[in-house]
Amino acid sequence: MSRASMKDHAFKPDMKEGLYRAIHSRRDIRSQFLPDPIPEEVLARLLLAAHHAPSVGYSQPWDFLMIRDLKTRQAVHTAFLKATEDAAQKFPKEKSDQYRTFKLEGIREAPLNICVTYDHSRSGPVVIGRTAVPVMGPYSCVCAVQNLWLAARAEGLGLGWVSIVYNRDLSAALDLPDHIEPIAYLCIGYVSGFPPEPELETAGWLPRVPLTEIVHDGRFGISCAGNWPELHQALLKEQKGIYSFPNKK
Repeated sequence: MSRASMKDHAFKPDMKEGLYRAIHSRRDIRSQFLPDPIPEEVLARLLLAAHHAPSVGYSQPWDFLMIRDLKTRQAVHTAFLKATEDAAQKFPKEKSDQYRTFKLEGIREAPLNICVTYDHSRSGPVVIGRTAVPVMGPYSCVCAVQNLWLAARAEGLGLGWVSIVYNRDLSAALDLPDHIEPIAYLCIGYVSGFPPEPELETAGWLPRVPLTEIVHDGRFGISCAGNWPELHQALLKEQKGIYSFPNKK
């Protein structure tokens, strides 16, 4: 295949820029939600994007619970508070005090919550690609979440993943059957703005890991700096933001 024909498969520059912008400006939204409802046609586009995620053995093991009922959301919020206090006690005191200051969910503020679930029984007991690594089923659902997240960002919608809640409590609040596992509890809605950086990075909770430290050459722990200097230099330029999409965060 010629170089020209290979490039024919690439998106046009503005389309590529839009994709990378969605990736780099996506945020875990917790406190910027507006009460405005999301039009049904927009929700349909988001769910279709999620449904087009890759799945192990083409099993498509996800379901999407669209949660509008305030009583249900209050039950989930109560479960969140319980899990949050349990988590706070696991950190050293200084970190625990800072942790308690964070706004870590928008369960009641967002106009809509979505729970993405995994169906262990879908496509039968034997699924192509899941025989050696059973967790590929839940991983497939995570791919659907990522598709949904990026599509939401492209639509100007904020999305936050509430992971500080026990699955048993979430299953009880949502009346999930035994064979259905909750994978992601999401808060979604229009927002007043998107933070320029992840909020936990801005708060100094943790720094962003340099890209050059987590790309290895062939074996774990082998840096590209000495063995693949061209890639190492490209990684340095990317993490400094001086390539094609300099405004990414």
